[in-house]
This record gives sequence, C-alpha cells and structure tokens, in this order.
Amino acid sequence: MVEWTDFERATIQDIFSKMDYEAVGPAALSRCLVVYPWTQRYFGNFGNLYNAAAIIDNPMVAKHGITILHGLDRALKNMDNIKETYAELSVLHSEKLHVDPDNFRLLADCLTIVVAARWGKAFTGDVQAAFQKFLTVVVFSLGRQYH
Repeated sequence: MVEWTDFERATIQDIFSKMDYEAVGPAALSRCLVVYPWTQRYFGNFGNLYNAAAIIDNPMVAKHGITILHGLDRALKNMDNIKETYAELSVLHSEKLHVDPDNFRLLADCLTIVVAARWGKAFTGDVQAAFQKFLTVVVFSLGRQYH
C-alpha cells in the first residue's frame, strides 16, 4: 500500500479539481501520439494520424483523451487502493488490447507536461512530486497484469 501525506492528498485533489478535462485530456494524448509515434499502433481505427495537425484535430483522439483523464477519477476516489481499482483495466489492456505497459508511463509524462504548462509557476517541485507519485502508482497498477 502506498503511503500518502496530507500534502500529497490535498495537492492531487487540488490539481484534479482545477482540471479542464476537455482540454487537458486531448492535449496529453495528442502529445503522446506525436512525440512517441509508435504508440499510434493502438489507434488504427481512429482515422488520420499522419501528422501532428491531424492528430491534434482528430475528434476520436480528443474523446479518448477525455475518457483517459476521467479514468483517473477512479484512482482519485480510491487513493488507498489504486492497485485493486485498476485490476480489471490492467487485464483488459494486457490480455485483450496488448498495450505495451511502457505506454502508460509515456502518457503520464505527457500529462505531467500539459498540467505543468497550464499551472505555470504554481506547478512547483513539491506539486510535481505529488502528482508524479500519483501517476506512478496508477501506471504501476495498470501494468500490474504484465508482471
């Protein structure tokens, strides 16, 4: 079980309370697909992903980015049991979708960049540490089925 300080819990709650899901989710997933083009292989049914502009303007990418971000709400509500919260999703991604578990980390990094850009100076080192700790636990939990 992960130990969370009061500061970490409050910081993570604060980040998500201010999150513009409809902007941040698509931006994070688009960034991931542009920066790490091999991650596109899981989105073959999303249509045109041939360049950055096509990815950014793709409504299916935007919708899935929002879905992913709302998926983090489950972890937010179950911070003391994230591993079990994502058990079924881990099985789905490993056994049915065959997603490379490293892609979860890449997306988490892109999400951190997008959040940092939106928060600016308020995204201090302490805030980033709390946010990345949260995302690391989520990434580990999603990749658990692979171990």
